Amino acid sequence: MARGRIVINLEACKGCQLCTTVCPSNLIRMANSFNSRGYRPAELVDPQQRCTGCALCAIMCPDAAIEVFREVKVKSQEGSAAEEVVLVVTGPA
Repeated sequence: MARGRIVINLEACKGCQLCTTVCPSNLIRMANSFNSRGYRPAELVDPQQRCTGCALCAIMCPDAAIEVFREVKVKSQEGSAAEEVVLVVTGPA
């Protein structure tokens, strides 16, 4: 299974909750605290590292406040064992 993680720009998030509706693993919730603009931003709650880096949350985010990273296995040109590489799937938040 693919592994990933997201980084939410807490100051850019307006708390619209759209990302929480599309996460297939229900790993995103609204924070209990407020950002400097008075919004409750979204936060990733993933203690078991179940995020796959699917990027549905980032695609849905109208404020581009979510950055997605996904681990993929890549074989070297020599055909040796696979190594893990972290790639940015979306643009910077």
